Amino acid sequence: MSTDKPSRGQIQSRNEPFTARTATRICEEAPSTENPYLSQTCRYHGYELGELMQKRSFVDVLFLLLRGELPTTEQGQLFESLLIGLSNPGPRHAATRAAMNAGVGKTDPAHILPIALSVLGGDHLGGGEVTAAMSFLRRQRNKDPQSVAAERLAACARLAEGDWRAAPGFGSRFGGIDPMPRSMVERLQALPGAGEALDWGSRFAKALKAEQGGWLMPAVAAVVFLDLGFHPRAGAGLFQIAAAPGLLAHGLELANQPRTAMPFPDDDHYFIEE
Repeated sequence: MSTDKPSRGQIQSRNEPFTARTATRICEEAPSTENPYLSQTCRYHGYELGELMQKRSFVDVLFLLLRGELPTTEQGQLFESLLIGLSNPGPRHAATRAAMNAGVGKTDPAHILPIALSVLGGDHLGGGEVTAAMSFLRRQRNKDPQSVAAERLAACARLAEGDWRAAPGFGSRFGGIDPMPRSMVERLQALPGAGEALDWGSRFAKALKAEQGGWLMPAVAAVVFLDLGFHPRAGAGLFQIAAAPGLLAHGLELANQPRTAMPFPDDDHYFIEE
């Protein structure tokens, strides 16, 4: 066997021992007696699919798929309330605008949602910020939120114009405190399933108020996901699932409209450099 190092660009096998077959603990499929490539029955983490359809909600099954167990009544109520609150990012969100532009631009309707979700996966008010907020909260949750806020305010850079972040998911939007996330948090805190992360986030946001900072939607999602036991790696995907109905609705609303249904800059607002 040669011990010579491969030259640049030369392909060399790493001899990695790949598994013989794919394995999952999530889904168990029993093969059909007539065709082994088809499923006769299906279980999710041990629960038969037909029974889940009869006795459980979509929210319960979503929780089951990602956590491996069904939610308690309190967890299910908290999770469902959050998902409803996140179900439509609104027409000012970049992801919604992407859906609207795709719809009015006569994009294949099957592509409207993927286009919008790719934008919603970003680091600005998107799934990337949810993941970052969950990681931040996990690192800081054993510290005093007022002290953490003071440290972050002293360290964060402030621009002369535009929004700022004291931490992922906390800061300003359009130059002020966004009232919608704050209102949503108040409703979520009144539920019996509200937990420590939600409480910590509330005290942290309160400490930012004097500087015109507070809750942003990614942090609202982050604290509830943590209280429900989700890992940060699941945060972005859950955020996208939650917002998908509103994104699709906005895109389809404009799909049958003419292109003139969306604003388009006139010639006076274009400048072409020579």
